Amino acid sequence: MGKFWLLSLGLMIGLQTLKAQQVVELYPGAIPGAKAAPASYKEIQTVKDGKVTGLSKVFHPTITMYEPAAGKGSGTAVIICPGGGYQHLAIGHEGDEVARRFTENGITAFVLKYRLPDDTTMVDKSFGPLQDAEQAIYLLRKNAAKWKIDPAKVGIMGFSAGGHLASSLTVHYRDSKIENKEKISLRPDFAILLYPVISFTAPTHAGSVKSLIGADGTPEQKEYFSNEKHVDAQTPITFLVHANNDNAVPVGNSILFNEALVKNKVAAEMHLYQGGGHGFGLHNKTTSDDWFERLQNWMKANKL
Repeated sequence: MGKFWLLSLGLMIGLQTLKAQQVVELYPGAIPGAKAAPASYKEIQTVKDGKVTGLSKVFHPTITMYEPAAGKGSGTAVIICPGGGYQHLAIGHEGDEVARRFTENGITAFVLKYRLPDDTTMVDKSFGPLQDAEQAIYLLRKNAAKWKIDPAKVGIMGFSAGGHLASSLTVHYRDSKIENKEKISLRPDFAILLYPVISFTAPTHAGSVKSLIGADGTPEQKEYFSNEKHVDAQTPITFLVHANNDNAVPVGNSILFNEALVKNKVAAEMHLYQGGGHGFGLHNKTTSDDWFERLQNWMKANKL
């Protein structure tokens, strides 16, 4: 009887947790710039221990909302963009796991399943992910009252290529590529960038460049997506984390962006770790330091 009761309780808690996760279609109607995918084109899931840890061939964008416990929400919200070189989404350790950590601290988190660039499913594959990031922040602000979030405390977070997407939104938010009749601001209030791809002209992750703009990307495309070149005084305050021994995305990407923020007098904080390599998510095993705690301190200092 006791074991059965505990099992039932555990099942109830699990169901409550699942119920708190709301998947929202990113676009209520047609997806802008999309082509009809052939029947053979299917999203591919990577599953480990019964959990989806990765996605590829994503052409149907959504956001998954993770809410804090009832009465514990601070009103702050963050959109999380997993990395994966614009070829797949590390939706597990750079998405869902991070979202749960935020909810423990009273922050509502939204994991963005953004479209991965592909000429098969997009008219212009270079702008599909940015459209999705813009639409995500549009939806958060439009539904702020419904989702119990403060429209003045909505941020964007990204890992690796997801960091490129997040930083692209922070510098190109004025370049609206979605329908926005209400003229809702697409500017994030803050940005959190983990080992981000920033530049398409300085030493960077060649795979992300090729995936987004192709092997024959034009100088104009490379300039547009070199986000350090577009920082200005209105760029959102930013928190950066990188490892000095990152062999996939050179640490210079974060340094370039931080320098641009400082030059434009935008409040920024950067943490560089001796080790950790690339793609460590919440768990840099080379140090006992917890970058998420540093992030919490930064958010408190900036009243987020």
